[in-house]
Amino acid sequence: MSATTAVAPRTAEPAGRGRRIVRRLRRLGLPERFGLAMLAAATLLALLGPLLAPHDPRRPVGEALISPGSEFLLGTDELGRDIFSRVLYGIQITWLSALVVVAAGLLVGGAIGLVAGVRGGRVDNVLMRIVDTGLALPGAVLAIAITVALGASLTTTVISIAAFWWPFYARLVRGEARAIAVLPHVEAARASGIGSVRLALKHVLPGALPPVIVAASLDLGIVVLVLAGLTFIGLGAQPPTPELGAMAALGLDFLFTHAWVPLAPAFAVFLLALSANLGGDGLRDLLEDEDV
Repeated sequence: MSATTAVAPRTAEPAGRGRRIVRRLRRLGLPERFGLAMLAAATLLALLGPLLAPHDPRRPVGEALISPGSEFLLGTDELGRDIFSRVLYGIQITWLSALVVVAAGLLVGGAIGLVAGVRGGRVDNVLMRIVDTGLALPGAVLAIAITVALGASLTTTVISIAAFWWPFYARLVRGEARAIAVLPHVEAARASGIGSVRLALKHVLPGALPPVIVAASLDLGIVVLVLAGLTFIGLGAQPPTPELGAMAALGLDFLFTHAWVPLAPAFAVFLLALSANLGGDGLRDLLEDEDV
């Protein structure tokens, strides 16, 4: 789980916050802008990749193991399938699966952390004991056990990772919510008789979002590697699904003779993880507040 720098709560109006973000974006250095651009490019490629693929990723389109060239940019695999097309589809599968894991963790963990941070007292104690139990479980072992129990597939892999990812967000959101809940404007809203739900959603959640967004973007890279790793050992998407980890595993036998077969999907995994990490760094600098 990635560590993030604490970000001060937002208290200004959304329009003013938007203008500050635009100004801060202009002040970002080249590395931070590059990271944000890579994050945006990875997401765009995941959405549009299949439209750019010249061939069906599941069908042979030529002879087996053709070297990269003008006809097949990344060559063909052992079955004569276009590797470039398979990598484009694989980027979509891997990236969107990672987004689902992170989104599920945010929804479940964020809701628990927000309730615990706003309510406090006995509710906080009970919920945090549940979270501590989740954090104490060996995540990798749990993911493998769930996948084996439910059967190897992309869906079960996503479920198994999400099952142990949410406690991290619960702990993060709870900490931010507790810090924001004692601020004067939140105390004033509470004293005015505002309901707990409205207090949490209107006064606490907006201030807790920036560090959570940064953590989620950094976690995307970790989830991409975990997904690819589980699939690489046969616990994820199954052939002929063009998933990057599965493609790298199937092409491993050709590493020393036709290296492009395993290296193309492996390099795509590396670029996705790098995009998430650099993009997370850029988001952190963008959302850090110096003037509020």
